[in-house]
Amino acid sequence: QVQFVESGGGLVQPGGSLRLSCVTSGFIFNAYPMTWYRQAPGKEREWGATIDTTSRRKNYVDSVKGRFFISRDNDKKTVYLQMNNLEPEDTAVYYCHTTRTAPWGQGTQVTVSS
Repeated sequence: QVQFVESGGGLVQPGGSLRLSCVTSGFIFNAYPMTWYRQAPGKEREWGATIDTTSRRKNYVDSVKGRFFISRDNDKKTVYLQMNNLEPEDTAVYYCHTTRTAPWGQGTQVTVSS
């Protein structure tokens, strides 16, 4: 079955960096765009960034443009999110997913605090 396993989160000070990873299985990874979402405390899950199958096109929500960078390794069936210059407002659980119906992973917690 389709699975997403996110990792790489943690506690970081404002201005710091983290690199998230999402290892996938159960589907043809290189046939699907991949997306990172996040859910802040008390808020709904929101879209963050999407990468197409060939890594040529990447789109970001305005609040992370220029700070977050999405990438993928089709051989490893893994999608990454490099997060730089983190802000307290980036505190959330981060999830990866794709366009096909599948259960969500457990996510990885990112906390930005001094």
